[in-house]
Amino acid sequence: MLSGGRLGRRAVMTSVLAYTRPRWRSVPAATARLDDLLPEVRMLLPITIAVIRVPPIWLLMVTILITLGTGLIACSPPEPLRIGFLGGLSGRVADLGIGGRNGAILAVEMRNQQGGIKGRRIDLIAEDDQQDAEVARRAVTRLLARQVKVIIGPMTSAMAMVVLPQINAAGIPLIAPTVTTNALTGIDDQFFRVVAPTATHVFKSAEHHFVAHGLRRVTLVCDLRNKAYSESWAGDFRRAFEAMGGSIIAELGFDSSDSLATLATKVLADKPDGVMIIANSVDTGLLVQQIRMRNASVHLGTAEWAATERLLELGGKAVEGLIVAQYVDRESKAAAYLSFRHAYRERFAQEPGFAGLTAFDATNVALDALASQSSGQTLKEAILVHGEYAGAQSPIRFDGNGDTLRDTFLSVIRDGEFRSLR
Repeated sequence: MLSGGRLGRRAVMTSVLAYTRPRWRSVPAATARLDDLLPEVRMLLPITIAVIRVPPIWLLMVTILITLGTGLIACSPPEPLRIGFLGGLSGRVADLGIGGRNGAILAVEMRNQQGGIKGRRIDLIAEDDQQDAEVARRAVTRLLARQVKVIIGPMTSAMAMVVLPQINAAGIPLIAPTVTTNALTGIDDQFFRVVAPTATHVFKSAEHHFVAHGLRRVTLVCDLRNKAYSESWAGDFRRAFEAMGGSIIAELGFDSSDSLATLATKVLADKPDGVMIIANSVDTGLLVQQIRMRNASVHLGTAEWAATERLLELGGKAVEGLIVAQYVDRESKAAAYLSFRHAYRERFAQEPGFAGLTAFDATNVALDALASQSSGQTLKEAILVHGEYAGAQSPIRFDGNGDTLRDTFLSVIRDGEFRSLR
């Protein structure tokens, strides 16, 4: 019936292929056994037959391995929840960014020790915006590509203004630890912040300098690399100070490429009785040194942005007596704050400062909202309906636009430390 030649073998192979198709009439493909093959076919395929004929014990072992493999897949840990962090981790604003990143790390580590969120571990992915607009945009693009659920940051108002359009388009929340520009107030978008805008607290600084120190003629110095913040703060100070009867005799802008020695000379040119510096800690400390070399008695104050330990390190004796606004009550006895401060110092061997505290709070807001988020609910909705959040030093309550109220504090530098002014 079948030829033993080459043509015959092809015919047999064709028959075997046809046999294995579901449409073969005699024996359905799903139930066909090797023994059902014609003897001629079995003779022509000895190797195939030998391979297919396996001892029953082997089949049992394969079945067990498949079962175990399926079980391992089913029992493997679920994908982690990814959240992003964006801040300046290099350059002149690095103290702010690193403090913020560390606060976020601590919050994530604590939550993972408690089992994560719904059985899922949390991964924090940090990006350096370098206080540069294009770098910040690329950093956000990378975070979005990693499918983060939320981004903690950025740490400056200027960078928030830059990346917010990307964030809104992506539809994920941006929870800022230290962004206070008035330009982002009262807008229904994806932006949240755990500190209040400058309009709600700068009057406290203006009142203190006017009443307690008798200032009447003040020069304002603004860091233009964070213009969204510095001009917002300066404008609020001006309105409050002038409403009390004071006068702003000059407002000078600078960036880190300018000569601080030349700037100090300009600052003192109109003989102010007080100077308010609205800049990062590095430039503030160096500028205060230059001013003190030229005038040892002029009254000096700063905005909250400068209030990091880096100011104390760089300023040295020149910053003694400097009035510094703060986002944190450094002498708080609140149990939650003391616990946080102890944990931060144990983990990072340094003080948390306001950046570490506010980023810790912002990250916990994100984690609490993720834990309470229900099916079909956006994370923005989950944040807003959650209600009050327990901050390390004070409760956090968002309005419908993601803004909040948070008290600020005044301090003076004495003996190389921030001391609260009560």
